[in-house]
Amino acid sequence: MIRSMTGYGSASGVSGNLELEIELKAVNNRYLDVSVRTPRRYLFAEDVLKKRVGQAVTRGKVDVFVNVDAARDQEVEITLNEALADAYVQALQTIADRFGLEGGVTAIQVAKLPDVLQVERPETDADTFTRDLTAVLDEALKNFNAMRLVEGNKLHHDITARLDQIEELTKQVETLSPQTVTAYRTKLEQRMAEVLEGAHVEESRILVEAAIFADRVAVDEEITRLRSHVSQLREILNSDGAVGRKLDFLLQELGRETNTIGSKCQDLTLGKIVIELKAEIEKIREQAQNIE
Repeated sequence: MIRSMTGYGSASGVSGNLELEIELKAVNNRYLDVSVRTPRRYLFAEDVLKKRVGQAVTRGKVDVFVNVDAARDQEVEITLNEALADAYVQALQTIADRFGLEGGVTAIQVAKLPDVLQVERPETDADTFTRDLTAVLDEALKNFNAMRLVEGNKLHHDITARLDQIEELTKQVETLSPQTVTAYRTKLEQRMAEVLEGAHVEESRILVEAAIFADRVAVDEEITRLRSHVSQLREILNSDGAVGRKLDFLLQELGRETNTIGSKCQDLTLGKIVIELKAEIEKIREQAQNIE
């Protein structure tokens, strides 16, 4: 089944005393563009995450958000930089005395100053952490792809319905096209009769003119190719994997054949049908931009 390029997925887990959470968000993009945002302390896992996403996604701009919560970590140590805190207190007191400010310095105020309190955590085992984080990512990717399949199914139904409409419009073109030749021949006979003022009109001459016109407006080949492209589009929609680029190419071909039919049209009704064909193709093209 086809998949949408847009989607969202998340998952959570643990690595030792660390709580892990990963969110995946994706939007349309011509190629695959993966961006990983993780705390600086765990940047060593970034390349592994990117590679993992690349194995599950082929197109789209994918943002990976990694959140690591150390709230469960019982081995965290907080140390006070006494010398720095003392210097801050003296400086603040000097400011108060110098400018005649009221109010004393509180412990909370000093604790919020840069580098007064230092949080020390035990060294993280990179291999273990990366393995645990990757497991969480795999679960997030599973949820992410499940959502993209649901969206892809909606796109599949919409595009299929529009292909049905294109086939119906193609039948109308096929039916009406020969009628334009017959109408042309009738008008030609009338014009020649008027010009020659009732004189005998040679049937062979009319046949030649009608044949030239018929060849000029014939759209049999274009109709055959249109149907072939529609058939291929249906096959692609029912296949697995990334199909967005294939759809885009075939839609260009579909548009080209429709434009050729439009340029050959000598009938107002046919012209209107061609406009409807173009509108349906453009709507499919817009939907195809969302497909991986």
